[in-house]
Order: sequence, then C-alpha cells, then structure tokens
Amino acid sequence: MIEFKNVTVLKSRNRVVLDSVYITINEGENVAILGPNGAGKSSLIKTITRQHYPSYKDEEYSARLWGQDDWNIFDLRSTLGIVSSELQNDCDRDVSGFETVLSGFFGSIGIYNEPVTPAMEKKVEEVLEFLEVSHLGDKNMDEMSSGEARRFLIGRALVHDPRALILDEPGNNLDPHALYKFTGILSKLAKSGISVILVTQNIQDIIPEITRVVFMKKGRIVCDGPKANILTTKKMSELFDAPLNLEERDGYYYAFRAKAENRDNEQ
Repeated sequence: MIEFKNVTVLKSRNRVVLDSVYITINEGENVAILGPNGAGKSSLIKTITRQHYPSYKDEEYSARLWGQDDWNIFDLRSTLGIVSSELQNDCDRDVSGFETVLSGFFGSIGIYNEPVTPAMEKKVEEVLEFLEVSHLGDKNMDEMSSGEARRFLIGRALVHDPRALILDEPGNNLDPHALYKFTGILSKLAKSGISVILVTQNIQDIIPEITRVVFMKKGRIVCDGPKANILTTKKMSELFDAPLNLEERDGYYYAFRAKAENRDNEQ
C-alpha cells in the first residue's frame, strides 16, 4: 500500500524534515506512527498525499502508493482518506455536518451548486449511521464539540469508500469521555476492513486493533515492529527523552511519569 525507500524531504533553507525514510505498510494493516513534536510525522503524511515531494539525492529513492509512483491527486483522495487538525480548522464554519460529509464527493467544504444525486445523499446517510452521528447531521460544524466534528470529517473521507484512512493526531483536544467515544469509532472502522493508520504523539490514541507501531524521531524511523515488542517502558522513555512508565489495560496503553526510585528498573 505504502512503500517508501530512502525518502528525504527538505523544506526552506535546506532543513531536513524526513531523513532517508524506509517504511512499507501493507494493505489491511492497522498501524500507529508515534513520535514527539518535530519528529517528522506531519511531513510523512504530506509526502504520502503528495503535498511534499522527495528531494533528489545521489542514491536512488522511491515513494510508491499501491505500486504507483505517480498519482492524480483527485484519484488519490478517493483511495486514501485523510483526517487532520488542519482539515478540522478549515471545516470549522457554519456548514451543517451533513453538507460537510456530502462535500467530500467534490473536494470542497460545503455544497456550492454541485450536482448532488440521490445516491450521494443515501451514501452520506449510511456513513453517518455507521459513525453514530445521524442525529447531528443538521448541526453546524462550528457548533460541534471537537469529538463530534472529527467524526464528520471521518465521514467526509469515507464517502469514497477509501482503502485506507490516515488520522493525524486524532485524540487532540478531546476530553476523556469524547476520547472514549472516539476510540470506539476507530475500533469499529478497523474492524470494518479499512486500513487505519494513526499518526500521533499520544499513546492513548492507539486502539487494540493496531498491531504494529512505528517510532519516528528527528525525521527518521527509529523503531518498527509488533505493538507488544515496541511499546515498552524503555523504548517509550528513549523516544520522548523522558523517564516514563508504561501500562497496558484491556488493549490500551498509558504512559506515566516514572518515580525516581523506579527509573533504574525500566524494562
């Protein structure tokens, strides 16, 4: 599904934001990409969505999606759904939730004389029912809580029946109740057959259906493997440069500040 080999991305003043990244994500995998602020996670997403392009180097590189090097951006949008904080800010306006989801068919935010068909409207109704927000369809996006709005943004991506869904910092600004409801929806999505890729700095976003975790730091992939092998106290403390204790409860993981007397016993 995603195959990056030796991908380096430079931004202004030749600042390296991705440094020789190698990563492969297969169809059907549910993966979390975890790292601190500035790790290069957003740059990785933008390179996947063709907002950023790899820099030419002496060594060969490739950045393929479903085996293709080149994609029409409109074709990619219908294959790979993206939900980001950036998109949520753009959609925070006096447009109803129903219209926001419907506008996913046109790549707009809101409906502006587009040719809406009964089949499109039916699809939106099915998506809202799946996401358990049908009762909020008439509510404007700028009147919703963060958790409510995020579900409508997922719906906007789902109208195309994408093969994979990338969620950028999905748990940001959610209170415990909203996070509980939202992670339940993410689990429902993962169980439906769509590939879910979580990109986050918050370990509590990682749902039980995630089977693989990738660590990013300073623009590089520093750790990659099965969730149980990667999510350890020692590895998390190294990733975030902080003494942490990690706990797993019912398939969810939580990180806590380590007590001084426990730091020498990190596993």
